[in-house]
Amino acid sequence: MRLLVEQAAANWYRSEMSLKEGDHLRIFVRLGGCGSVQPGFSLGVMRDVPRNPALNHVSEGIVFFMEEDNLWYLDNKKLRIAWDEQQEEIVMEVS
Repeated sequence: MRLLVEQAAANWYRSEMSLKEGDHLRIFVRLGGCGSVQPGFSLGVMRDVPRNPALNHVSEGIVFFMEEDNLWYLDNKKLRIAWDEQQEEIVMEVS
């Protein structure tokens, strides 16, 4: 399992959420949405303080992380967060 946040995506979060170096963003599982990995669930992002992080990745000075109790969603796969320039939106891809 791995978490990868591409530079363009990190810059988008930094700008949209007024983040500064050293801030933390938690990737969490939520009920509903348009997730494709686990039916009925999707991923959300929020500013938070890590409690029991199992995965993390630092990009553009921002610490992106997932708590241990949310790893089931990835099903032992890799999560890549990227910026889609054509659609002008964040893409979360589990592979």
